Amino acid sequence: MSLPALHALRAAYPRAHIAILARPWVAGLYGREPFCDEIIPYEAGKGWRELGTKAVIAVSLRDRQFDCAVLLQNAFEAAALAWMARIPVRIGYDRDARGRLLTNPVPVPKPGEIPVHQRFYYLELLKRGGLIPAYSLESEIRLTGGGSAAQNGRALLSGAGLSPPFLGVSPGAAFGGAKRWLPERFADSAVKLARQRGSSVVIFGSKEEAVIGEQVAREIEQAGVAVHNLAGKTSLREFIDMAAACELFLTNDSGSMHIASALGIPTVVIFGPTDETATGPAGRRNAVLREPVECSPCHRRECPIDHRCMTRVTADRAVEAGLELLK
Repeated sequence: MSLPALHALRAAYPRAHIAILARPWVAGLYGREPFCDEIIPYEAGKGWRELGTKAVIAVSLRDRQFDCAVLLQNAFEAAALAWMARIPVRIGYDRDARGRLLTNPVPVPKPGEIPVHQRFYYLELLKRGGLIPAYSLESEIRLTGGGSAAQNGRALLSGAGLSPPFLGVSPGAAFGGAKRWLPERFADSAVKLARQRGSSVVIFGSKEEAVIGEQVAREIEQAGVAVHNLAGKTSLREFIDMAAACELFLTNDSGSMHIASALGIPTVVIFGPTDETATGPAGRRNAVLREPVECSPCHRRECPIDHRCMTRVTADRAVEAGLELLK
């Protein structure tokens, strides 16, 4: 969601040295983008834990003599770190009791003041903070270097014994079970698409999603389709490369969805309890499938009734949407 803002920051300050202070697990996403000159790993615990480690990080930032800190995070901790680092200009949203730690506290947009999609929350921070004069309502979430990433990804997938074209499938979702389409529907859709396209299927996901990935992979394999389950087995950088090599991606509302869409890969997304107008894909080649039921979007982690928003989305709809995107 922050990528459009970071691209806009680089466009506004082409000669600036932009360093991204980031958790190691996400560093692979930021570090390959042209707006990033440097990644500074942030490995301290959350909240008030490891205060000594955070103080050491603050001192190292102070020694670097940065001119400005742009706080895309809402957390109090982010503002406290920039304040301890004595960075002279500290720009961030005035929230979470951190206003006095900022030199430029920015009012949080009120409902209706900006477009609902979350990427505009970060773009608006830059605008209200005086860093950019304006932004386009057509701003996309995009990852650059898709061509070289795809080349790397094809080599990795070929090394795993798979043959192109590749169909990416991400059946998990970190938020909770309510965001997950039925595993058997993922398998059914993948089998039908793979047979029509002559594809190999690649299952992606986190370590926590390895079990559901194995379930989907087993059903696909039993149908006689080539499949490889990589859930929990890739770094973020490797996943970006392999997703870029896919001709189509089938996913829940998840981080995988955003990455595939940002790479320009045709992406079919099943939405249920969440709202695609706020957190949906923001690329040009997407198909959002949802069933308009009276209780959706509810934003619950687990469905207290019958999960009708997801169970009413059929595998055939996903197959049809995927084939249409590939025309």
